Amino acid sequence: MPQMIYLDHNATTPPLPEVIEEVTRVMRDCFGNPGSRHREGRKARQILEECRENIAGRLGALPSELIFTSGGTESNNLALRGLADVATPHQAAAGPGDPSPVIVISPGEHPSIAQVCRALAERGWQSHQLPVDSSGRLQFKDLPATTRLAAVILAHNETGAIQDIKPLAETCRSNGIPLHLDAVQAVGKIPVNFRSLAATTLSFGAHKFHGPRGIGGLLIKEGTKFSPLHYGGHQEAARRAGTEPVPLIAGMALALELWQQRQAWHSVRLEQLRDHFQTVLCDRCSPAVVNGIDAWRLPNTLNISFPGVDGEALLVALDLDGIACSLGTTCASGATEPAPILVAMGLTTDLYRSAVRFSLSFLNTHAELEEAADRIARVVAALRKPA
Repeated sequence: MPQMIYLDHNATTPPLPEVIEEVTRVMRDCFGNPGSRHREGRKARQILEECRENIAGRLGALPSELIFTSGGTESNNLALRGLADVATPHQAAAGPGDPSPVIVISPGEHPSIAQVCRALAERGWQSHQLPVDSSGRLQFKDLPATTRLAAVILAHNETGAIQDIKPLAETCRSNGIPLHLDAVQAVGKIPVNFRSLAATTLSFGAHKFHGPRGIGGLLIKEGTKFSPLHYGGHQEAARRAGTEPVPLIAGMALALELWQQRQAWHSVRLEQLRDHFQTVLCDRCSPAVVNGIDAWRLPNTLNISFPGVDGEALLVALDLDGIACSLGTTCASGATEPAPILVAMGLTTDLYRSAVRFSLSFLNTHAELEEAADRIARVVAALRKPA
């Protein structure tokens, strides 16, 4: 069995040793409930609020604008449902003859956005997709007249394309439309400043930047009217009930701090590694097509198609050969479906059926990627041979 080369860091990242130690330390030494008024509770509360201040400051937000969640999925649900409930407070969003409220989204949103939109449709909402170009960049012009909410993925998990949010944010702000940014793939990979982005809410999750799984955050602009998703406690200023997992929060704070300390070096190195890997694969696996190559991309993300190869067979063969990556397709009800973003970009069937995503980390080495390229080239060549 060949040694595994892990190239699926957009799915999840291994927690850093320092993060594991921090989580363990806080779990051992500060086990108290931060809502308790005794000494152990106060000790946990101090760590909780120090972490809140630390994380918020690194993301260009006020500590009071940050609430802790279980991760990106909960943050996205909390944002959309909390903002939608305020926009349409009654169960029936629109009466007979009234125009339906519209939520504006981009193609290929994460299921935690897309499926909330389906749930909102049962309450009378309509979804409006903004178009993208062949590299996955938003082509923003105007919003429907009845737009009440907008939600856009800041950096795409499949292609790595980073969106220019400014035109949309300015339009939303001038029209009083709340804007949610799914920044789960962006935070910990590129600089993110909540204030500069001018969003209403912004979601992130720690396990995307070598933090612990099961913890994330949602930034909510000060003064925003917001309906909570959970009830049963006073925690997080009554916006998210449930005892805060202080050890996980401490681990997230440290992971973000470590990334920010090394960000400039990591970004340059990752982009160099990714681009070299991209060049080698295009050379050794020709024909190969890099999807989204003209867009500003996350420095670690490469989405590439190998025409003439079945993506499902490729994924299985690469796993057997010790390469961890992911498809540019999704599986639902036993059927393989193309990734919506690749379809929206206008890829042909052969391209989106053969698309694979490789996502790197600073933990990957040049030697690893050379070995990975050799294995991938062998597998692609074998799968292209006629039966």
